[in-house]
Amino acid sequence: MTESTSRPRAGLRLMAVHAHPDDESSKGAATLAKYAAEGAEVLVCTMTGGERGDVLNPAMDRPEVWADLPRLRRAEMERAREILGVEQRFLGFMDSGLPKNGEPVPDGSFALEDVETAATPLVRAIREFRPHVVMTYDENGGYPHPDHIKTHQVTMAAFDAAGDAERYPGTGEAWKPLKLYYICAFSKAYFQALYDGMTAAGLYSPHAEVLAGWDDSMRTWDITSQVSCAEWYPTRLRALLAHETQVNPDGPERSCPLEIEQRAWPTEDYHLARSLVETTVPENDLFAGVIADLHHRRPEQC
Repeated sequence: MTESTSRPRAGLRLMAVHAHPDDESSKGAATLAKYAAEGAEVLVCTMTGGERGDVLNPAMDRPEVWADLPRLRRAEMERAREILGVEQRFLGFMDSGLPKNGEPVPDGSFALEDVETAATPLVRAIREFRPHVVMTYDENGGYPHPDHIKTHQVTMAAFDAAGDAERYPGTGEAWKPLKLYYICAFSKAYFQALYDGMTAAGLYSPHAEVLAGWDDSMRTWDITSQVSCAEWYPTRLRALLAHETQVNPDGPERSCPLEIEQRAWPTEDYHLARSLVETTVPENDLFAGVIADLHHRRPEQC
């Protein structure tokens, strides 16, 4: 049996660009784990180290944890990366935190970086890893965190620039990714499905509060692509819980039993924002239209 038939994604490469460690495990993680298990190479690029994040797990809310948060978040990312079976690299920017209304973003934060300059390490990563498909947030950042919005802006700039040999000299040989997706996690329809599934099972669902407070004025993107990956939800959950400072395992957001979520919403969802290959939407595969090039390997594989 050949490699291409035993590992159907062999030769394909997917890059996920996220703002902080833990974002990769809450947004599209089952997709990453699925494709990695099927033989694709998967790289998570994390723009910041999450240094200014909160400690959201009451069991971890201790002075020594706060004092060591930058190191702990990197250690958590390493555990999550291993669980998902992917590669990961930090791109070196400082977490902006989440300022309250009217508060300025701290000096030196990623959110204040010039987009063209901040795209440099991501262009380098694209040229080194050579992804066929890139995924990131929409223009609202998925939700309006300044680092998520900047991540969108930087990814768009890098996606366009990486294939132009005249731009970003000294960052490697030009490489043009073929498709770009926005991650459509936590849609209103998703929360409605969880609410319906839990109430049908006779369980209290805190998602009623989420739905009642939903801001319908926020722009939404058509879901063009759905990846069936419910069997990877346990892996996704383990990766998320590896970020133990960031996740309260007993919080209301963890209240939906896994088997109900698998039935109620068995896909992770995306919007196809750019495509340089022919494809027809709706899609059930982010690599639709992409032909694996087993002979065009990364330099270290040659």
